[in-house]
Amino acid sequence: MMDILNKDSYDVQLVHELPPVIFGTSSLGNLYHAIDYAVKLDIVNECVTSADPIAFFDTAGKYGAGLALESLGQCLTDLNVDPQQVMISNKLGWYRTELLTPQPTFEVDIWKDIQHEAVQMISYDGILKCFEQGNSLLGNYRAQAVSIHDPDEYLSASYDKSDFEARYQHILDAYRALGELKSAGLVASVGVGAKDWKVIQRIASDINLDWIMIANSLTIKSHPQELVAFIDDLDQKNINVINSAIFNGGFLTGGDFYNYRAVDANSTSGKALLDWRRKFFAVCDRFNILPAEACFNFSFHFAGVKSIALNTSRPEKVSANVALAQKEIPIEFWEEMQDQGLIEILN
Repeated sequence: MMDILNKDSYDVQLVHELPPVIFGTSSLGNLYHAIDYAVKLDIVNECVTSADPIAFFDTAGKYGAGLALESLGQCLTDLNVDPQQVMISNKLGWYRTELLTPQPTFEVDIWKDIQHEAVQMISYDGILKCFEQGNSLLGNYRAQAVSIHDPDEYLSASYDKSDFEARYQHILDAYRALGELKSAGLVASVGVGAKDWKVIQRIASDINLDWIMIANSLTIKSHPQELVAFIDDLDQKNINVINSAIFNGGFLTGGDFYNYRAVDANSTSGKALLDWRRKFFAVCDRFNILPAEACFNFSFHFAGVKSIALNTSRPEKVSANVALAQKEIPIEFWEEMQDQGLIEILN
């Protein structure tokens, strides 16, 4: 057991009711383009100002090789935010290291103008190192909710069945470490976040989780019945669900990427996606509803879904994102969406 588990407990707080909107922080790590610190400060200030009762941030060591953690902690410090008015979730599994190449290699062309490399560490000792480094980067603040970052991607990198099972054991070992952090009073809750919800389902069958975060999985465009049934089951077990990436990488609100891959308008799949979006936008126009409002409403109103995680690189969008939780959408809109074959279920 590492020394960190022998330290005095931090003053952690357990939030029994998650806020409707959780603030993602990938933009603080310079996702796709670099952002000036002054803009980051404005983003964090808007998050704190818009939050009720506290600001809940979701971050990760992978975001800009720790830059998001560092920026979040510095912004909160410069804004003189009371640590008791902030909850921070840190997705663990990537550790900041020295940059030895002209550009970082851990995710090429994703993170801009960053000065460090990141290496994956999913193991008992590795996850504790990530936790300790994350708190160091946060400065005066601490992660109170922790999880393993993208265990599905870690498993998908396996080269055969034996390697897959070895990697899954690494994940279980990492969760043993997180369980000890919770037992020691160093964190309030333990969860899991992944794009492949079936990996979450397997982990949830082996680990006692407090919450899960799904990404790109339960959206107005994609909402498989088996996933809905799984979320209902989690709700019965009082395991909270945080829904993220509800715009499928920005495509559902007009972007060029679907689940972070460029849409080829000349391909069969690309044509189908663009046709779906064209019809979706037409229904939104007919009912005077913004696509973002429809996406949020649909993704939020499932039994078990307690929060939506939203990220922005524009300070002026923060309050608008928070307001999405208050938008009421008439049943006639959903009936039209179903009649058009754009959704499979009414919720």
